[in-house]
Amino acid sequence: MTIRVGVVDDEELIRVGLRVIIGAQPDLEVVGEAADGTEVMAMVARTRPDVLLMDVRMPAIDGIEATRRLLAASGTPPRVLVITTFENDDHVYDALRAGASGFVLKRTRPAEVVEAIRLVVRGESLVFPAAIRRLAGARGGGASAGPAAERLRRARLTEREEEVLRLMATGLSNAEIAARLVVGGETVKTHVGNVLAKLGARDRTQAVIAAYESGFVAPSAM
Repeated sequence: MTIRVGVVDDEELIRVGLRVIIGAQPDLEVVGEAADGTEVMAMVARTRPDVLLMDVRMPAIDGIEATRRLLAASGTPPRVLVITTFENDDHVYDALRAGASGFVLKRTRPAEVVEAIRLVVRGESLVFPAAIRRLAGARGGGASAGPAAERLRRARLTEREEEVLRLMATGLSNAEIAARLVVGGETVKTHVGNVLAKLGARDRTQAVIAAYESGFVAPSAM
C-alpha cells in the first residue's frame, strides 16, 4: 500500500526538502502541497492524503486552526503530524489538543520523519511523554476538576484499562506494555482500543493528553 502524504508549510524550502525525502521511499508519495492553512481543506478534498505534515506556525490560518477545521469536517480526515522547530512550543500542545497525532522537529533526521509517517498510518500515534508532560504542567495540567476530569469519570475505565492508560502516558508501545504486564500483544491492543473508545479519543495522543489534564496522571509524577 502506498501512503499518500500532504505537505503544508509556508516555506518552500521545507516543502521541497520533505517532498524529496518522502519521494525517495517506495511506499510513500507526496500527493499535495499547501503554503498556508487557508489552502488545506481544498488540498485535502482534492488529493485525499492519508497523512498531513503540517507546519504549526503559518500566516493567515496556522496549523492549529487548520487541524481543528480539518478534523471537524465530515468524512475521514487524514492523520496530522505537526512540523515544528521547538518541541516545547505552546503551539505544539495546542495542535495536539486540536487533534494532531504527534509532531516531528524540523531538525529530525529524514529516516525518523519517514518512520513517523508510517507510525501514524498504523495508528501508533507519536506520543512524546516528556514534552507532553512539560507542556501540560505549564498549562496547569493535573487538575482533578474540569472537562477532562469529567471525561475520565464518565469513561468508567476498568482497573486494567487504567493501568494501560498510565503506561501509555509514559510513551510505551503496545509491545512494551504487553511485556510490562506479562500479557499478549492482542490483549493490550484490545485494552488500548477500549480506552480510546471510552474516552472518545481519536488516538493515543488524545488519550494521554486527557490523562494529564484530568489529573489521572500527574505531570510531576511521571
